[in-house]
Formats: sequence, C-alpha cells, structure tokens
Amino acid sequence: MSGNSLLVLGCGMQGRAALDHLYHYAEPNPIVVVDTRPDLAESLQAYAGDRVSYRSADLTRRDEVRDLMTEASVVIEALPPTFALEMAKIAADVGVSLVSSMYYVNPIETSPAAIKKAHDDLELINTCAQEKDIVILPEFGLDPGIDLVMGARAVSEFDRINTFNSYGTGLPVSEHASNPLRYKFSWSVMGVLRASKRPAKIIRSGQVLDIPGHEIFRPENIHTLEIEELGETLECYANGNAAHYLDAFGLRGAVREMGRYACRYPGHCAFWDRMVNSGFLDEDVLRVGDAEVSPIDFTAALLSGQQQFRYGPDEADAAMVRVDVMGWTGDTPRRAVLQLIDHRDMTSGFTAMQRTVGYTMALGARMILNGELPRCGLLSPVEVPFALLERGLGDLGMRITRQDLPWDGAGQ
Repeated sequence: MSGNSLLVLGCGMQGRAALDHLYHYAEPNPIVVVDTRPDLAESLQAYAGDRVSYRSADLTRRDEVRDLMTEASVVIEALPPTFALEMAKIAADVGVSLVSSMYYVNPIETSPAAIKKAHDDLELINTCAQEKDIVILPEFGLDPGIDLVMGARAVSEFDRINTFNSYGTGLPVSEHASNPLRYKFSWSVMGVLRASKRPAKIIRSGQVLDIPGHEIFRPENIHTLEIEELGETLECYANGNAAHYLDAFGLRGAVREMGRYACRYPGHCAFWDRMVNSGFLDEDVLRVGDAEVSPIDFTAALLSGQQQFRYGPDEADAAMVRVDVMGWTGDTPRRAVLQLIDHRDMTSGFTAMQRTVGYTMALGARMILNGELPRCGLLSPVEVPFALLERGLGDLGMRITRQDLPWDGAGQ
C-alpha cells in the first residue's frame, strides 16, 4: 500500500456516508476527502480534530489523481459512473487498493468494440493489482454489492440450482411516498433515468433472453412480489444483465431461470413505459427556441428541481436486497430466501440508500486494511466472505434474514 491515509473521492450522498463510517469505526488513519463542491469545508465541520482534511482537485487530470492516491492506503471511489474505470486503472498503476460501488463495464454499452476494450482494461487492472499485492473491489454497494455476497452464500448451500432471482430497491416508505410517482430520489436523478432505459438479460428455460431497454416496463416483462416487512406489493422489472453473473456464481449451463430485478410501487412500470417510449429519456439534443437540450436532461432537471421528489429531513426511505434460490441438496428440492431491509436512521439523517451503499464501501475498505479478503487483484463481491459482511452490517443495525422454504422441484 502506498501511504497511510484513507482517500475518499467524492463527497456526495454515498461518499459522505462512507466518510462518516470510516471516521467512527475504522482505525484512526487520516482521512482525505476530495470534492469540488463549494460547501465542502463547511460540511466537514462535524468531524472534530485534524483527522479529516479536504482538498479540491481536477479529477480529470491523471497526474493530480496519482499524487492523491500515492498518499493513500485505501481509496473509496464515490464519483459519477464515468470516472469509475479510470480511477481503478490509476489505482492499479499507483499500487493502492480501491473500493467502488460502480460497474466497470457500462451496463448500457452495446458496442462490441467498447465492451471488448473494457474487458481488456479489466484484465490489465487485475494483472497489475496482483503484481502489486493490492485489491480493486468494484460493484460493492447495495445492488450490486450486498446482493452478490448473499447470492454466493445461497448458491454454496445447494448441489444443483434451478432458479436464481435477486431483487433490489430503494424507495420511500409507504407513508412518505406522497408524490404522483410514489418515488423519491436517494441517488443521482440522471443515474435513475438512465437505468430506466437500460437493456436487460435474463435466463429463461436455460436460454439467455434479451430485453431491449424500451421494453423493460412492458407488462409481459414484469411480475409482482409481496414484501410483508414493507406492507406493500412491489412491481419487479429486469435490472441489467443477469447473464453477466453466470460465471461469477458458477451457474453457466447449470441454471434454468435467472434474473436481477428492481422493485417499485404499483403503477411505476406503466408510467415509465410511456415516458421511455414517448422519448422523454432520449439523449439526442433537440433545439427548443434558442436553446439546445436533450429530453433526458430536461426530465432530470424537472424532477430534481422539485422538493416533492426529494427526501425531507423527517422523511424515511427503505432499501431492500433479496436473493431467492431454488434447487436441490442431494435429491431434496428446497428454496432459500436471504433478505436485508434497512430504513433511514433519523438520528444521523443518513438514508437507507446511503447506509447500504456508502457504509458497505467503507466496510470493504476496512476489510482491505485488515487483510481479510481472500486474495489480491480485481475481486468480485461474490468472493467477499459472507460472514464478514454479515457481521459488519449487523454491527450497524442491518440484519440479513433467512428463510428455508419448501419447493416442489417442478418449477418456479
């Protein structure tokens, strides 16, 4: 490891939660926070003493990033998605471990050449990280992140798998779902909108099924889920590329049904199906009078500019991840459901989404500092020991529950 400080790149919603966790729970390493927000100094006044310092830097300049990382023992990268892969490449080059909640292969990328280049970059990052005895841990937040650790644990308990479904969501609790969309933004508005037109892949009858981005909200592609703890029926729609995780879970050629799903309150899918197919999330620029604006930029600005779509100080959200696996142990068919539901901490003010993403990244950094991960190199969350994450989350009041249920072995 290069230096001895903990470097937090980005002090938005998730970066701030990661910083708070490191300050209160990690070993007393110095913490350096990097952001360009004008109120950064004021926002850090809650952290007494000189342990937390801040810097403003141009993170598009590789030399500035290298200088910052050289002083760090572990980096937590909490920047917009476009920065993620480049930060990992610099960290591997410098020789400093890094944790991120982001994908390194853009889930909405369709160009074979771009996808191949990203995979080539990942191979180089892995080789470099192994040579320098460091860990690069991406996709380590809520979903992806906690769900993948839970999924690996569930899969390990079966001899054969028939069905693997995982679910993730962050939404206002029912009494605070008070606007026309019954949804409030606890992370990037633009990120939410882009995910709403992201192509998906699921497994049906052992075959990969492609769902175009403009069809993910169609009635034939959604199903419902009863979550007793939330007191609601949720709509579930395909969220990204489930086939991407076949190899990670060791399920290629071995699973008949598999999907990764996002969940929302009823009515969400019908509304956004119309919005997507009416062009409101298109990125091609249009001329409106003397201005040029893309529909998705307009939609993001409209939603983010209204208080009704943001959480007030007394409003709570809920975050959930759920893994539902059906298969056989020996000749006995069985079903295992692992689930975590968290709510906003009204004392600290951190939302459930901040806790499950920001805190999880900080737990990953602490695992690296303590030498608790199984190997160096580019790691998938499926390689993170379940017991470590379960204990770390439990210490923060986030409990993973488990149900062992009967299954007839004949279908879903």
